[in-house]
Amino acid sequence: MRFVSWNVNGIRACLGKGFSASAASLDADVICLQETKVQPGQIELDMPGYFQYWNCAEKKGYSGTAIFTRTEPIAVTYGIGMEMHDREGRVITAEFEDYFLVTVYTPNSQDGLKRLDYRMMWEDDFLAYLLKLENKKPVIFCGDLNVAHKEIDLKNPKTNRMNPGFTDDERGKMTELLDSGFTDTFRYLHPDLAGAYSWWSYRFNARANNAGWRIDYFIVSDSLRERIIDARIHTDIYGSDHCPVELLIDL
Repeated sequence: MRFVSWNVNGIRACLGKGFSASAASLDADVICLQETKVQPGQIELDMPGYFQYWNCAEKKGYSGTAIFTRTEPIAVTYGIGMEMHDREGRVITAEFEDYFLVTVYTPNSQDGLKRLDYRMMWEDDFLAYLLKLENKKPVIFCGDLNVAHKEIDLKNPKTNRMNPGFTDDERGKMTELLDSGFTDTFRYLHPDLAGAYSWWSYRFNARANNAGWRIDYFIVSDSLRERIIDARIHTDIYGSDHCPVELLIDL
């Protein structure tokens, strides 16, 4: 099966930048979006052949996630069951016969790390949620995790250390998550590949210079590790400050 995840940084803006053609070219069985920035009723997206599921933030023009899937899930849930986390539309879980699929838009720690304490609570609660799912069946989760895990995952690690997305705290939580029985699919297949990024600032001509960060992931339960066929970053696809990432897996 082919899975795609993409932070579109506003689906309505991305639609004006070729989203529909890009989605068609990816030909995925499942497409997960983050940072959709829409409210209920603000968009009717024509995606023939896909079931659509949206989770919108209470705050207008903010956050939000979506799942488009060719196979109808057994069940779909929104959020992680904690009111303090579930107001921003950050999580959708689709249950299928043999696995759970979760799309997530992890909170950014923000300038001055003013939301780092909240981010740390989120990390603990989201991992607990994943482990609860994993007790039932394997998990595939994807999205903008707002962290570059290792120095290889961003262009300028020394000057960015302790900036949002590359603090020791955030990186440590990512290590803790992976040590809890999960595999970063891209690094599993490409452990030493440098210069592979999924997000670039709109400033300083960053994308043209490939001065980016790898903060968009597909992560799977360790029990699915041997089924991973391919993991790609579609740097040739524009429309957002992020590009789509892909997982091909035998399910």
